Amino acid sequence: MLSCSGSGKMEPVQNLADSLRAVLGRLRDGESREKTNFNAPNFWETLGQTFKVISQEATKMSLAFSKPPMPSHEDNQKLSDGLLNSVLAAATVYYSLPKVQGITLRKTVREAVADVIEGTIQLVDVILNSRIQSLSQAQLVSTGSVWEACDQFEQLPKDNKAAVVVQVSRYLAVVKDAIEEVEQAAAGEDDPFNDILDDDETGGRCNQDTYWSEADRKLLGPCLGLMKASKACLKKVLGALKAQGKVDTDEHVAQLDDLADVTQEISPSVDELALSLYPPMNHAAVRLNGAQLASVLKKVLEIARASHVCTEEESSWIQFLSGAVDHNMEKIKNFTQHVV
Repeated sequence: MLSCSGSGKMEPVQNLADSLRAVLGRLRDGESREKTNFNAPNFWETLGQTFKVISQEATKMSLAFSKPPMPSHEDNQKLSDGLLNSVLAAATVYYSLPKVQGITLRKTVREAVADVIEGTIQLVDVILNSRIQSLSQAQLVSTGSVWEACDQFEQLPKDNKAAVVVQVSRYLAVVKDAIEEVEQAAAGEDDPFNDILDDDETGGRCNQDTYWSEADRKLLGPCLGLMKASKACLKKVLGALKAQGKVDTDEHVAQLDDLADVTQEISPSVDELALSLYPPMNHAAVRLNGAQLASVLKKVLEIARASHVCTEEESSWIQFLSGAVDHNMEKIKNFTQHVV
């Protein structure tokens, strides 16, 4: 059978797919329109309505191709125009969100709109590539993806404080996972890969590259201490954000963005350190990754201390964590003195 895209009737749908990709490309690179009269309640209400319309228009198009006969060229044009206009409306609303409302918030909203557009593109592609004029499993799944992306609007943070809280919470979850994995390996048998490698793969379990040496295990302690300091740092910053974070001035909004940016560096640095801890352990790499993580944590603590989210009463935990970072890093240096 010929695919649907082989028919002239499908030209409007093909044009729709091309237009949606162009909108998505501009969305990734586009700037907001700075507005002095920004109305937050109106913005969120309007954006929510555009998401609902996209969901409705995507459903119309999916149903139109769920059973014979194929829609006419004229019907395809109407369906395509309706879906494209709804997507353009959502992108236009996003562009009206000023940067002063928060860079983190803008990124969150942009990704939400992009997810909806990507889901819509997937649906249109499935329709174009369908060889059977009936509702396929792929079409059903892609339609559901559009619905799911549109439904995410309800969970979107509605100001920069909420957006930053969501991001830092994600970073904290990643760090917790990394610590648990290393702790589980350290608490296991001498060979951390004993449940992965067969005896014949390890040469009868005599390959020391799969074991931690005594020196490795000594170094493991302060490295885990540094990773736990990372978790504590994120938890404390998150608590301060929830309790004291404000979006009442441009300066406060910008400080929240600074915290989002700097805490974003913690989880990749923790991951790098964690990966370097597994046998065969390269002590030079461990020391380097430990120093990188320590540097990131120091920067986070400095920015947190200078921001409005940390009151004078909370300076004690900043000082304590700074000391914990120094203590563990000093131990790492001592255990790697042989490293040139």
